[in-house]
Amino acid sequence: MVASVLAGLLLAGCTEGYAQPQAAGEHPAIAGGKTVVPRRPADVDLPSGGPRQSDGVVAAGGADSVYNYGPSVMLDRGQTRMWWCSQYGGAGPPGDDVLYAQAPSSDGPFTGPDGGIPAAVFSGAPGQFDGMHTCDPSVLRVGSTYYLYYTGAAGDHALGNSIGLATSPDGIHWTRAAGGRPILGPSHDVHRENVYGAGQPSVVYLDGWFYLMFTDTTGRAAGANGAGQFLLRSRDPAFGAGVQALDVGGFVPVASTAAPRARSIVDGFSADLMWVGALAAFVVAHETDGGTTLTFWTADFTEHPYRPVLVPGPWREGPGLVRRPDGHAPLSPADPCDRVPFDLVRATTNGGANAPTDLRHFGLDLLGSQACANPDRTAATFDGVTAPSPERTMDLVRAGGRVRVDRRAVAVALAGEVLDKAPPALATLPLTTRLRSGAEAVQAPDRGFAFVLDGRRWPVPGPAAVGDNGSTAHPVPPTQWDGYPPGPSLVG
Repeated sequence: MVASVLAGLLLAGCTEGYAQPQAAGEHPAIAGGKTVVPRRPADVDLPSGGPRQSDGVVAAGGADSVYNYGPSVMLDRGQTRMWWCSQYGGAGPPGDDVLYAQAPSSDGPFTGPDGGIPAAVFSGAPGQFDGMHTCDPSVLRVGSTYYLYYTGAAGDHALGNSIGLATSPDGIHWTRAAGGRPILGPSHDVHRENVYGAGQPSVVYLDGWFYLMFTDTTGRAAGANGAGQFLLRSRDPAFGAGVQALDVGGFVPVASTAAPRARSIVDGFSADLMWVGALAAFVVAHETDGGTTLTFWTADFTEHPYRPVLVPGPWREGPGLVRRPDGHAPLSPADPCDRVPFDLVRATTNGGANAPTDLRHFGLDLLGSQACANPDRTAATFDGVTAPSPERTMDLVRAGGRVRVDRRAVAVALAGEVLDKAPPALATLPLTTRLRSGAEAVQAPDRGFAFVLDGRRWPVPGPAAVGDNGSTAHPVPPTQWDGYPPGPSLVG
């Protein structure tokens, strides 16, 4: 398997069996990195409530799957979908595979697409950088495309890991992107005994940017044991152009993903990233003594707006936060204006160091978010959400306003989350436009598809949204496309 780097393991590539950290209570808090101290220390302590955990294992591979870890969990169109790292002997070349299963909720039971055991949906490509191992999935859906970011390795033992990308129309059948080459490799800023390299990606889509957090044990700002989480962003999902790196002074343009790693945001391995609109903050979930610590950052990563929170319980490997398809936090159906749910799945075991690992669900709620305190907070909280409107249509929140959509199926396809009932706070947001059935739509080469609403161009994910609306996309030259005043994107 792709080696775990927890506890400063000095390995890369594959190890014999599963390299486990010590059990919670025995494992020292990970430390030694160079996380930049924020300008203002966190002074807001949000109370918690509703602690929860599954009665037992919610997901595991088949009989020949010894370990299960590194989950990516998505609430997607009424299903809880999960991808994680394991091994199936007959799935592909010997090495790690990405397994997939789905369930009605985070408490499972998770089954494969056909109702049986979880399926191996992505495996190594012999002769390529990921020829033996594919592991640590982080999955997004932006529009109608699923993106799988993963750790790949060509073989065992200190060969060094890199990060790859694959795309899919359904989250099950994957095609390698970037010509099958890695989109990010070790920076080799410094030499350390921990030769794991670069991997364990976690990706969020926010305001047109793909935010990629990852481990790089060769990074300059990593700790002495290789611990550290670095951050890049780009509007290109493959990070082939327009890349920015988080530095001491904020995001700065860099020539490529190989730029020196100047700043780590968390001292840890195998972490997960999520945007929490209700708190206007990013959260990083990483393992420490006693459970999973949630560390909060403002949108520009300059301050900790809230004190860290611990989701207690046993663990053996890093957590996967339960997220919307875009990597955002889901809302509380009961009280979205005050309560913020944090659920995660992590690998645990009741045995010794070499015991099999299985996946269990843990969670809690943070209270007092004041997410609907004013229109700006409301807009951030409900961005990408659709809910019934007073006119028996649907209101989709985008860019601080509501788009009234005639067809429910179209609103659901464009939304990251669907509420069965609209909170009263939504009425404080302006109604910016209406998407009527059969509305004018256009398409242009190298531009994509868009509805033309009130004379403005509102981009959509692709032809499916246009067709579902009963519209026909008329071909236009790029000059005409660019001539429309831009409206907010409906891609989510």
